[in-house]
Amino acid sequence: MALDRHIRTVATAVLLLSALVIGGCATSIADMPLAGTPADAPERPREAGTYLPVHDLPPDRDAAAMAPAEQAQALRELAAARDRQASSVAKNSAAK
Repeated sequence: MALDRHIRTVATAVLLLSALVIGGCATSIADMPLAGTPADAPERPREAGTYLPVHDLPPDRDAAAMAPAEQAQALRELAAARDRQASSVAKNSAAK
């Protein structure tokens, strides 16, 4: 009985160890032509990607994005649209 349990434990350990070894080679196996990517997949780049330039900011603007008068007009139009929607929702709620 004890010998059977010992053999089962060794077999399980060998199986787990082989799974770890094969899992570590997954990137190498993926590059193999027979077991790798499908035929219609794009080719992988040979060089690793670089980091995005998160610290490269665009230059400051010379002029403001909107003139103050244009900004005030846009705010008035948005407020009017909000009021129109609120009144139409109130009418629809009262009709139900």
